[in-house]
Amino acid sequence: MPIVATVSVGLPKDEQWAGKLKRTAIVKRPVQGVVAVHHLGLAGDQVADTKNHGGRDKAVYVFAREDLDWWAAELGQPVGDGMFGENLTTCGIDVNEALVGERWRIGTALLEVASVRIPCSVFAAWLGLSGYDNERWIRRFTEVARPGPYLRVLEEGGLVAGDELMVEHRPDHGVTVSTMFRALTTHRELLPELLAVTGLTAEARARAEAYMGRTAVS
Repeated sequence: MPIVATVSVGLPKDEQWAGKLKRTAIVKRPVQGVVAVHHLGLAGDQVADTKNHGGRDKAVYVFAREDLDWWAAELGQPVGDGMFGENLTTCGIDVNEALVGERWRIGTALLEVASVRIPCSVFAAWLGLSGYDNERWIRRFTEVARPGPYLRVLEEGGLVAGDELMVEHRPDHGVTVSTMFRALTTHRELLPELLAVTGLTAEARARAEAYMGRTAVS
C-alpha cells in the first residue's frame, strides 16, 4: 500500500538569492502529528510567489521518495525528504504515472491530481546553496519529466506521516502527470491531449486551446 512517508511545511522567508521577489518558501521541514489540510494547502505552509505557486490548483505538492533516491544517485549525495520543496513525500506509488484528475484519500482528506511543478531559478539556487550540483538544473529536471504533481483539495481534513495513500478514482483519459508536464514544457504537440481532462486547470486549458488555434490557422 502506498504511504505518505513525510509531511513537510514551510513559511516564506526573505532571501537575497530567491529570484526577483527575494522571498521564498521552498525550504520545507518535516513535521510530526496530524496536519490540517485546507483548500489552499496544509496548516503551517504558505507560498511566497503567489503568481506561480499556490492557489486551489496547487495547494499541496507531492514528490516520490523513489524519485528523490534517483536524483540522489545522479547528484552523488543523499537527498532528504522535503528537499525539493514538496509537502508530501510518498513511498510505493509512481506519482508521475498518476492520471490528472486521479483522486487520493490520505487521512481524512480527499485530494485530486491537478497540475505539475515547473522548475524555476529559485529551485536551482536552493539546491546550489544546499551543496548540490545545480549546473543546468532547470534543463536537467525538465528532461527527466518526473516533476511530481500538485494536488487540489476536494475535501478538507487531516493527515499525518505514515498515512496510507488510497486511490479512490482514476479517470479514463490516460493523461498522466508526466504527459501534462511534457505538454507544458518540451512537447507542445501533446497539449491537445490535455483537453480530455475534466477539471483541467484554467492555465493549462488556455495553453492547449491557444496551441490548437495556432495549428488550425497554419
